[in-house]
Amino acid sequence: MSPLRARVENGRLHLDEPTELPEGTELELVVDDDGDDLTNQERQALHEALLTSWSSAEAGRSRPASELIDELRRRR
Repeated sequence: MSPLRARVENGRLHLDEPTELPEGTELELVVDDDGDDLTNQERQALHEALLTSWSSAEAGRSRPASELIDELRRRR
């Protein structure tokens, strides 16, 4: 079963997701924010890659994601 998504509105949970659970099923909802499992070294590498990417975009060295996806599909 895939996760269900709820939204908080006026202090109440609103859930509008189709499900095949039987009527009357009770669910325990928890806030799922365990962060990530990156090591400090991996996190540093990620931040460096993001900074490099941002700098490239600001300098105009970017292209539409659709082009990149098309290129990756051609490589298969």
